[in-house]
Amino acid sequence: MDISKLRSVVGRVLESGDAGFDEARALWNARFDRRPDLIVRCASASDVKASIDYAREHELRLSVKGGGHSYAANSVADGGLLIDLSPMKAVRMDAEARTVTVEGGVTCAELDAATQEQGLATPTPTVSSVGVIGAALGGGSGYLSRKYGLMIDNVISAEVVTADGRRLRAASDENADLFWALRGGGGNFGVVTSLELRLHKVGPQVLSGQIMYPFDDAGDHLRFFRDFMAEAPDEFQCYPFCFRVPPIDVFPEESHGKPVLVFVLYHEDPEAAEFVQPLRELGEPILEEARLGRYVDAQTGFDANMPKGQRYVSKAHDLSGLSDGAIDTMVEFVPRMVGPLTAAYFDPLGGAVGRVDPSATPYGGRSARYGFHVIAGWMDAAEEESVLAWASEFHSAMAAHATGGVYVNLIADDETDRVSAAYGANYARLVELKQQWDPTNLFSSNFNIPPS
Repeated sequence: MDISKLRSVVGRVLESGDAGFDEARALWNARFDRRPDLIVRCASASDVKASIDYAREHELRLSVKGGGHSYAANSVADGGLLIDLSPMKAVRMDAEARTVTVEGGVTCAELDAATQEQGLATPTPTVSSVGVIGAALGGGSGYLSRKYGLMIDNVISAEVVTADGRRLRAASDENADLFWALRGGGGNFGVVTSLELRLHKVGPQVLSGQIMYPFDDAGDHLRFFRDFMAEAPDEFQCYPFCFRVPPIDVFPEESHGKPVLVFVLYHEDPEAAEFVQPLRELGEPILEEARLGRYVDAQTGFDANMPKGQRYVSKAHDLSGLSDGAIDTMVEFVPRMVGPLTAAYFDPLGGAVGRVDPSATPYGGRSARYGFHVIAGWMDAAEEESVLAWASEFHSAMAAHATGGVYVNLIADDETDRVSAAYGANYARLVELKQQWDPTNLFSSNFNIPPS
């Protein structure tokens, strides 16, 4: 392959066998071992443009990697050219205006570290190694979303390189159709090299932590939780997680290997201990550590349970509510859980997310009240068949209590048929805009929206 036409690139251009090639193509999810023909480790938007032009002119498959955290490994494709945004790490904050602009390689941890210096934050996922822009392009949900909306609800503008190599600004007053499509439509419409986000006064101290119970009374506890959340303020978020206790000293030895129900909670008010007290009184907790702490620590609380380089599959549904049937299905399947890194949880939605007009962005889950998510994780490839079988059975059983919708960032690699369901009534407009902005489907290594 003649790479001389990439001589204008400031970043490194890597071919197989070059030092750093394998590191640059590595994914968070080790189920997938993808090998592009060429990797451009971009240093700027100009490098991104040169890469897109090269891929288009040579009819190469194009993939784009920021944080590389995609459950379905969409970040890296076999063959073709990989645009690696990870060297692009600039974070520019205007504390007075409460805005921040991040480049394509910035992770949630790096964003939080910068904004929390001024006691500011924007909604991001709760795993800190996730890339900011990749998460935002699909929606972006986390502890702050019930109060401040999704990441896409806080996007002010985007710098994007389109399929024809143009560098454009997309905002409500400039390329408005493209701006609409980018806020939820994934990587289908261009490569976003930087994103401007709205910030909110958060922290640095918040109330966060977990309350862990034996799984024996999980059904009753989840029903109490459902009623508790129905009256909870938007400043409060709590994920009821189910997993097997790992054999580490922080947990009592008699609980090791047993399923548990854990309320992972967050309250923006660091003085809200009295509010969460009812969740402490459901029984005798195995572990209780909900207390005053730093927002950045709350944001990294899930990291240890989702290490890079292990094997994962994601299965998810939108739910209209936390029905008795959904709770009973959780209670039925968790005791049969397989995979040492596996967890299943309900995600309370609503709040600010549900108050946005469903047509304002492509995101299709505005009316959902809960999300359901299984993250099945394992280390030994020999376990794959049993883990996937359990996760698929669980997912199928929960479908009876679901809306038919799904959060696009949580779709599994074998579920491309669910892309239209993720967008619902907004899908037809996305197809029209795909035809306008990427008629040859150059940006197809994603949860693809084909042009009409």
